[in-house]
Amino acid sequence: MLSEHIIQQVLERAVSTGGDFAELFVEDTLSNGVSMIDGAVEAVNTARIYGAGIRVLKGVKSVYASTSDVTLQGLLAAAESAAAAIAVSDAWQGSITLTPKAAPDRHPVVEYPGQVPVRRKVELIRAAYDSMKSYSPEIVQAVASLSDKDQQVLIANTEGLLTRDRRVRTRLAAQAIASDGKENQVGFEGPGRLAGYEIFEREIDPAAYGRTAAKQAVTMLHADYCPAGQMMVAIENGFGGVLFHEACGHSLEAEAVAKGHSEFAGKLGQQVASTKVTAIDDGTPANLWGSINIDDEGTPGQKNVLIENGILTGYLVDRLNGRRMGLPSTGSARRESYLYAPTSRMTNTYIANGEDDNEEIIRSMERGLYAKKMGGGQVNPATGEFNFAVAEGYLVENGVITRPVRGAMLIGTGSQVLLDIDRVGKNLDFGQGMCGASSGSVPTNVGQPLIRIKQLTVGGR
Repeated sequence: MLSEHIIQQVLERAVSTGGDFAELFVEDTLSNGVSMIDGAVEAVNTARIYGAGIRVLKGVKSVYASTSDVTLQGLLAAAESAAAAIAVSDAWQGSITLTPKAAPDRHPVVEYPGQVPVRRKVELIRAAYDSMKSYSPEIVQAVASLSDKDQQVLIANTEGLLTRDRRVRTRLAAQAIASDGKENQVGFEGPGRLAGYEIFEREIDPAAYGRTAAKQAVTMLHADYCPAGQMMVAIENGFGGVLFHEACGHSLEAEAVAKGHSEFAGKLGQQVASTKVTAIDDGTPANLWGSINIDDEGTPGQKNVLIENGILTGYLVDRLNGRRMGLPSTGSARRESYLYAPTSRMTNTYIANGEDDNEEIIRSMERGLYAKKMGGGQVNPATGEFNFAVAEGYLVENGVITRPVRGAMLIGTGSQVLLDIDRVGKNLDFGQGMCGASSGSVPTNVGQPLIRIKQLTVGGR
């Protein structure tokens, strides 16, 4: 993207007023999307993002500037802007010797998005659409879409790092709306991978995911309302992990911990969860949606054990918050694009497999709620207080999953729910999503096996 000579000039300009570290992030991203509603292609979109961000640090002070002008003049102007904001009395005394370093390539791509004609993309979403519409006459609307992104980045800093990376992500979305003329219910599936269109030959069947979305919508349309109160709750695998991601994961990010805005601040080495709980954030598994080769500061992704057998063992740390906390980076710095400064974020975050039999977990419940599919929710990272919608739920009565219920909300605090997990099954799986925070929206995987919470407040009717 840029020559080493230009990169060096820009970094030197960025620290010319006394910053002790500067970083250049250059991005060239091509995104595509195609969507279908009511049997017709509604939109075919292509967008390109090309620009650079320059960050300057002085101790724990940070200044960030971005520009879409990646000429030498444009980059120097952005560097001067950041330098002026960080200005201190002492000029930087170091020297910069760039050393190119190849990023690891853990996530092979076979069929890049640019190689795939629009007609094939339409065929894929048509398969998802048709399976939703044909599932039941109560499906009154179906929306199917495909999105892909091919991002190429360059990262360099005053410590001499110069590295490049290419990230290709592809995702299908299927949404079905069921109606009886009085009420509507929605079902959704959104599988994606850090990979190209080969995923539709190997593991993602659009028609199957479409049927699953339609079945959820129709099932919930005919469900009774969930009773309210304190009860035992079992949460299924895959996207069920969103509860840990939101209620606990954000509180383990250094951006919250370093500022004291986390219920887990200052608790390393303490028991914060049931001994059955081991929680991990791992950016390394091949081609998973939230995986990375390197983070957006150029640090290789790694496996970070956050909680081990109930003991808090680590946080997710980026460079700036690592300075505040006196901790090294854990390969957790992420950003949506060059418009954002990076900060600590999750990748593939999950509760690891346990030793409990999945069928026995259900049989052990005299009365409770089985949350087959979780929806969205809200959480306060400082207190851990959360509320989450259950997108697809069922009552458990005398150890048997019985009738479907809708309108269930799970209410509690992250710290307490971790302690109240008393069963962890063996069927770990992942669900895909986009996570929004101060550095924008980034792709994240959430996951867990089936778990049981011995008592939780369930909102309903």
